[in-house]
Amino acid sequence: MSLYTRIKRSLLGKPLPTSAFAEERLSNAAGLAVLSSDALSSVAYATEEILLVLILAGSSALKLSLPIGGAILLLLIVVTLSYRQTIRAYPGGGGAYTVSRENLGLYPGLVAAAALAIDYVLTVTVSISAGVAALTSAIPFLSTFTIDLCLLAVFLVMLANLRGVRAAGNLLMLPTYGFIASIFLLVCLGLVQQLSGYVPFAVAPIPPTEPLSLFLILRAFAAGCTALTGIEAISNGVMAFKPPEWKNARLTMLYMSALLGVMFTGITYLAHAYHIVPTAGQTVVSLLGRQIFGNGLLYYITQATTLLILLLAANTSFADFPRLASLLARDGFLPRQLSILGDRLIYSNGILLLSLFAAFLIILFQGQTNAIIPLYAVGVFTSFTLSQIGMVLHWFNHPTPGWKSRATINGIGATVTATVLGVIVVTKFLLGAWLVVVMIPLVVWLFLAIRSHYQTISDRLSIVGIEPHRYPMRVPCDTVTHPAIVLVGQLHRGTLEALDYARSIADEIVAVHIDIGTTDRDSFQQQWQQLEADIPLAILDSPYRSVISPLINFVSEFEAQHPNLFCTIVIPIFVTRHWWENLLHNQTAWFLKAALRVKRSRVVTFVGYYI
Repeated sequence: MSLYTRIKRSLLGKPLPTSAFAEERLSNAAGLAVLSSDALSSVAYATEEILLVLILAGSSALKLSLPIGGAILLLLIVVTLSYRQTIRAYPGGGGAYTVSRENLGLYPGLVAAAALAIDYVLTVTVSISAGVAALTSAIPFLSTFTIDLCLLAVFLVMLANLRGVRAAGNLLMLPTYGFIASIFLLVCLGLVQQLSGYVPFAVAPIPPTEPLSLFLILRAFAAGCTALTGIEAISNGVMAFKPPEWKNARLTMLYMSALLGVMFTGITYLAHAYHIVPTAGQTVVSLLGRQIFGNGLLYYITQATTLLILLLAANTSFADFPRLASLLARDGFLPRQLSILGDRLIYSNGILLLSLFAAFLIILFQGQTNAIIPLYAVGVFTSFTLSQIGMVLHWFNHPTPGWKSRATINGIGATVTATVLGVIVVTKFLLGAWLVVVMIPLVVWLFLAIRSHYQTISDRLSIVGIEPHRYPMRVPCDTVTHPAIVLVGQLHRGTLEALDYARSIADEIVAVHIDIGTTDRDSFQQQWQQLEADIPLAILDSPYRSVISPLINFVSEFEAQHPNLFCTIVIPIFVTRHWWENLLHNQTAWFLKAALRVKRSRVVTFVGYYI
């Protein structure tokens, strides 16, 4: 193995065969940890975001946090019921992109996908930044290293996810359930102290800097709606659960929403009862912890679990962004590399791309949670709304017993989330939400541009109308002087030209196709017999989804069968007009060339087809 391979295996573990995919599924307990950490962790900052807006109208306005929290709790119930319907209707995974595209059409589907993709990136940024804020609240001198700590956290979460779904689940269970336990202990002990007659510290009145208006109240409500971000993750990740997938996903979503509702309501009530006022360098959970637990061990345990859950809340995006990207890639709207399963049966390219985007935003916003929050929730409520509208149409188009009540639930969900979306856009627009509003159509344009490129490539490589057996059938030679291997990925014009080149130089030719589990062998063989019947075709299985390893082994055996001869390995490539278009295509040919050079294969030829 090369040095790179040894380092990779030591960090990520050995490659997993495709047959092990079922073993990587999640139990309900692990699924709650992997797919709910974002939603559950939002209780660490959602109440704080409400208070930060209300305090602008003076300390007397903080009492409005209770009715605003109640409204958000009702919204949580509506959204949960709506998404439970979606999971039942789409047991294979009912993400906003799938539901919107299938029921509303291409463009609404792409808008939902763009909104979700942006929200996933922001989720990682906000979660990591908020987690580091919890750490610097407990240990203030670390605030100097905020950006460095954020980037380190992104790297560690990325590394955990690159090890695979089950590894990520095992990593997340302890901090997730530790956080739930510490918040419940905080809420219960706080309520017991209050009922026992404990009088919180008096807080000096804070004068208003803005008048208390309906707009300010709506702005506080919009800020608190960050509590619902990540709630759709289970609907997107149904297939990550063990069978029966959709039933386990619905049950896990119910558990998640119940836990989220209780924790959010408890923190909001205690923040009111204990007269908590947000202060620089201290989160609301930290201030509550100091009053209820004091500065002892329980306070630091709460801060530690809050730190961990916020850092690992980014895992929800690491679980769902690669899946969304793979769906878009399969449909041709993102680079096809994003649709390929990595060594550990996860979409590793999607994980790397998400990490890159999140690191960029952390550096751009200096790791400040409050600077990123205004951009948050626009994307997720856009996808909420489109998904629920799509579900209403789904029930009308596919009526089943009880469909009217289901359509009513999704209709209420669509109405409520559309209203909340309007509130968020209006109240947060000048604070930074305009950036997301502008980015969504730009991302949709990017999707369409990528799809157009792939369609152009497909049209120019198409073999429709090509006459079979364009050349005389090859007759095997008694004496072989120049053998050749032609790598065949797909049957297109570029492949045919590479085979024609091999005919012109070789007297023994074998074509090799690597099946990574996606080849329709019967159809492929039928096409081959129609077009290239004079050249034998070897189809090699690749249980680890690698093109390079099976080909290298085949080449080694082929060269051993032809000692003292120059064996030519012919690799077809197509040449794009612009260099940046190469980013949309796998660079398998170059990796193969490097691997063959290591194996000391002496003649490797690229046959270019110019697009």
